[in-house]
Formats: sequence, structure tokens, C-alpha cells
Amino acid sequence: MRQVIQNLSTGETEVIHSPSPVITPNSIIVSSRVSLISAGTERMLVGFGKASYLEKAYQQPDKVKMVLEKITTDGLVTTVDSVRSKLAQPLPLGYCNVGVVSDVGAGVSGLKAGDRVVSNGPHADIVKVPTNLCARIPDVVDDESASFVVVASIGLQGIRLAEPTLGEAFVVIGAGLIGLLTVQLLLAQGCRVLAIDFDESKLALARQFGAETCNPGKGEDPVAIGMAFSRGQGVDGVIITASTKSNDPVTQAAKMCRKRGRIILVGVTGLELSRADFYEKELKFQVSCSYGPGRYDPSYEYMGQDYPLPFVRWTEQRNFEAVLDMLANGSLDVKPLISHRFAFEDARMAYQVLLEDKASLGTLLQYTSADESRSMSKVKLNTDLSFNLDKPVMGFIGAGNYASRMLIPAFKAAGAQFHTLATAGGINSVVHGEKAGFAEASTDATEMLTNSDINTVAVVTRHDSHAYFVAQALEAGKHVFVEKPLAIDIAGLERVESAYKATIDDDKRLHLMVGFNRRFSPQVKKIKSLLEPVKEPKSFIMTMNAGSIPADYWTQDNAIGGGRIIGEACHFIDLMRYLAGSEIVSVQARRMGDHPSVPVTEDKASITLGFADGSFGTILYLANGASTFPKERVEVFAAGGVLQLDNFRKLKAFGWKGFKKMNLWKQDKGQKACAAAFLESIQTGNPAISADEIFEVARVSIEIAEQLRSQ
Repeated sequence: MRQVIQNLSTGETEVIHSPSPVITPNSIIVSSRVSLISAGTERMLVGFGKASYLEKAYQQPDKVKMVLEKITTDGLVTTVDSVRSKLAQPLPLGYCNVGVVSDVGAGVSGLKAGDRVVSNGPHADIVKVPTNLCARIPDVVDDESASFVVVASIGLQGIRLAEPTLGEAFVVIGAGLIGLLTVQLLLAQGCRVLAIDFDESKLALARQFGAETCNPGKGEDPVAIGMAFSRGQGVDGVIITASTKSNDPVTQAAKMCRKRGRIILVGVTGLELSRADFYEKELKFQVSCSYGPGRYDPSYEYMGQDYPLPFVRWTEQRNFEAVLDMLANGSLDVKPLISHRFAFEDARMAYQVLLEDKASLGTLLQYTSADESRSMSKVKLNTDLSFNLDKPVMGFIGAGNYASRMLIPAFKAAGAQFHTLATAGGINSVVHGEKAGFAEASTDATEMLTNSDINTVAVVTRHDSHAYFVAQALEAGKHVFVEKPLAIDIAGLERVESAYKATIDDDKRLHLMVGFNRRFSPQVKKIKSLLEPVKEPKSFIMTMNAGSIPADYWTQDNAIGGGRIIGEACHFIDLMRYLAGSEIVSVQARRMGDHPSVPVTEDKASITLGFADGSFGTILYLANGASTFPKERVEVFAAGGVLQLDNFRKLKAFGWKGFKKMNLWKQDKGQKACAAAFLESIQTGNPAISADEIFEVARVSIEIAEQLRSQ
């Protein structure tokens, strides 16, 4: 398939060939016919991408603060690498798609192959969308008109929050694409409407639809005209659809409103509010969220759990349907809003026009290629590669931020031969596959595992799929490297253990390794060497200043991410096991007590491990600290000395004969050495981490999580 992506680092907009997405539960596959470029949102994204680093920083001061804090804790070089990697992630453009359903996933009802649908899918000739983010198009609504449904729903949600009634006077500030759709929707509600904008051509359209207008660019006073429009009473409500850094829209809205008027922000403006304006009139101010209820709720959008209609009358999907009904009965006319049409293949030209022509409104991309030519599960990236099958030939499953920024470059530096990069959506497999030198990009991981040219697999997917893919790869006769955790529950762990044991019984000599990279960092290696002569038990304190993440983030979901103890603290369980050099024989864990102000308490915990040689240690995994404090600290007490490692940059000794410190210019958590050790283990037959230790740490991590959850 082909898709439009934006590189936020270089500002380049391009159409790339990528493997087609595979169907999953609660989703549909759509063959595109038309998609609408959202002039405001996409112009902003493309403009941001073309801005210099300094201009990007100026536009996002909150991100600048985060970068400065990261420099303090992680160092300049590490931070620069992280920022560059973040900006280099491919960004799919578009969210207004019309096409024909070609496949339907499990759990989808009410849709079938052949149905025409509108969705928030991107600019691509094949898209996969959740069932709750699409709606069937009535026969009387043409494709081009239907492509306006999603942006119209953004305006409609703002109107629903404003609760207009028949005969009320409303003002729309900003007569762009969403603004002009909002004007029509308010008029259909029986409201009188005043549109305000600096562009006379857009105001002419507003007048064509039946609104009165005001152009501040001609010296017209929005407040005075708004008061006159309301017959001196003050307008009943204002919907702001403008995009500006100025506070004027909010200030003017407050001044022209009547007492207890309503102001709804749909666009983006400055928000320095005058308390007096709002206090004296008891004004209502609310920010509208996208298409409506359900937006950004994973249960609704990705798991297909609809909100019951009697309790939530209007959701995203039902707003889509409402707009389609208005198109069908003629209450909404979008034809005058179409300013440009381009063949999908000329998308780059379309975005150039978008940047140069500020008056452009509805730019349509038209898809005319044959459906059968679009679908493919893999794409050749490099046809000149040849592989030495006596050495590791790798297939990667997953290419998210960590995989693309750290793991793939680490394996490349270690000399790995890259065959196939498989991802669920296909875009990352092409973008990062080309950059790293893979031969193929794919969306079919199962097919990749049957490829006899691939003898080694790296699994870097969501945590809940690790055990599944690891077991599959082992059963397919592949060496396996899996990013932590190995499994998120006992059932998954036992499946992996069974698959691994079968390889031993069959004398296949396959290697399994978890990405516990910290034990391979140069400073940890130094600590290990300093501890070798110490024949007495050791004491450890390891602190993870993990930082807070939202309670609804996927890693916090026990069924998907396994929770942060299994998913992240396992790094330090392994590290302590490595430094102690002895089996874990006891586990005690305590989390923060339940409290109404703390939605997640499992990620604020103390873990104490006891070892067979008498050593013990405590891991403090804390998500309630300051980001300016070092993120990771390791302290070892032994034989009258102390070793302290801060953030894998500064190692300091206290009372340690012959050693004082070991500092690094750049943070090194051992990713490159970890990858190299795994590849070497395949060549030499000597495991970099013993299988017994891998399964021991996985089992202990799950046991700790179960202890914490039972408290």
C-alpha cells in the first residue's frame, strides 16, 4: 500500500510504499476512495516539521523544560540523541477518509465487505480503523461530501457542548474549514450566526450559507458588531474555531457575550483570561475534545466497547452518523468548501499548495488505483543483500520508539544481518527498515517466522505478546532475543519454558535471551569485577526514580503491559541477581497503601530480595519523585566499601582500595554490549545469560507483582 507520512525532523512530506495492515479484532480494513486534508491541523503539522530546531523549541516551551531536565540527569549527548530520534518517528497524516470495506475483524457487527464508510483513517490507499471510529455512508451521500464528516464532527461536538436553542444568537470566531462547517450546523439548529475572520473570501462563503459577518482586517470591531448582532443583549454563545496565539478571540468572546453566555473553544488560542469578564457575567468556558465522547478512551476506540445510548446519547461514531444524516437531507452543503483536488500520487504537491495558499479550504486526495494492486504483506527494501546463514540472520517483530532508537542500531553496530522487519501497521517497518538496512518490511510476523533464511528473531512488541511470539519463534527453530519482560503472567512463562525445554530435548541448541542490558553496561561490569574478590555477603540498594505515567497508559494495564514492576523493575531484579551472583531465595515486597489521591500504587514499592549466599538487597521502585533527581541509582555495600552508580554515567567508590571513580561522557546502559553478547553467544554456543537465570528473574518478577496486588 501507499501512505502519506511527515518527518517532523526534516519537514519532508512523502508518499511511501509499505506493507498493508493486517486485520485485528474490533477493526476493519478499508480501500480508500477519497480523503480530505484538514487545512488547519495538517498545515500546522507540516509547518512545524519544516521549522528549525530553535523554532520548534519556541513553539513548545513545555517540551523545552523536559529536555533541560533530561540533560541534567542523562547528559547532553544522550538527550540530543533522544530528541532527534523522537522527531524522526514517522507521523501519518490525515484523519478524514472515505472508502469501501474490504475485510472485517472479529467482534465487528453492522458492517460487511463492500460497505462504503467514513472513518478517521489516514491518507493511505488502505487503512485499518477501529469499528467505533467509522460509520456507514448513506447511498445519497457521495464520497467527496462524506470526506468532510470527521472535521464537521469536531465542530458538532463544540456545538453540543454549547447547547444552542432555536432562535439564539451565536458567533463563530474563525471561518476556516471547521468554522464554516460549524456555521452551517448552527444555522441548521435554527440559530442566528455571526462569523468573524480576517479572510474576506471565507466570509463570503459564510454569507452564502446564511450568516452575518465581521472582518477585523477591515477595521471592523468584533465586539461592537457582536453586540449589534445580538440587538444589544449580548450573544448567547461563542464557538472559537480559530488557530492563533493571540488572546483576542477569548477576550472578544467574553465581552460580546450576555450574562451566563457560553464560550466553547474548538480551535487553539491564547488563554490569558480576564477574571472580571468571566466573573461579572458568570460565563461558561469549556474546551471541546475532538469528535466527541469516546475520544482517547482505549476501551471505546480500540476494544470496541460502545457507550450505552440512553446514558451517552452522542459519541464519536454517533456524531459521524448525525453529520451524514445532515448531508443526506441537504442541511449541510460542503461542495462550496472544496478548493482543490489532487491525485493521491501527487500528495506532496497538495501539501505544497496547502502551505503556500492560506485561503485553501477543502483539499481532496483521490484514490484511483486498482484495489488488487494495493494489498501486500511485505515490501522489498534492498534487493542487493546476501546472507551468510552460518551467522545470525535476524528478523525483528516490532519497531517502536525503543526498538528503532536503541535496539536496532545496537544490533547493527554488532554486525547483525538484517532480513525482515515486521510491524503491525507497516509504516515503521519501511521507514526504520530502510534506515537500518533490512531486506524486507512486513506486517505478517507469522509468515516471517516460517522463513528458512531467518535463524534469529528479536521480539520488541507490546508486553502481552512477548510470550506468544517467543514461544512461536522457538517452536519455529529460531534463536530469540526478547525485550523485557519475557512474560507478564505464569501461564505465558510456562508456555515459553515448555517451548524452550522442547528445543533442548531435540538438541537444537537454540539461544534465548531477554534484553537485560544493564548488566552489560561498562560501569556495571566494573562493579562486578570489583566484587569478584569479595567472598562475603553483599548489600544492595537500587533506586528507580521511575517518574509518573498516567493510570490509563498501556504499561499500567496488567493485561496488556503487565504493570511497571513486571515491565520495568525486572531490569533491577536481574541486575541485583547478576551482581550478587547467587540464586534468589526469598522475596518480600510492599507497595504504597491505597489512597483516593493516588490511582496507581503498585509503581511505588519496595522490594527486598534474599540470596543463597547471604546477600540481600532492596529495590525502591518509585513513581512519585522529581524528574530532576537521577533516574537510576545503584549502591553496593561490601567489605567496608561502598560503590555508587548514578544514572549509568558516574560511578564513585567510598573506601574502596585501588579504585575511586569511573565517569562517562555519555550515558551507557549497555544496549550495544547486550546485543553483541547475544550474537556472540549464538556463534560460540555459550549463553550471555543462562536460561536458568532468565526464567528465575521472570518468575520472581511475577511473584513480586502478585504480592503487591494482594495487599
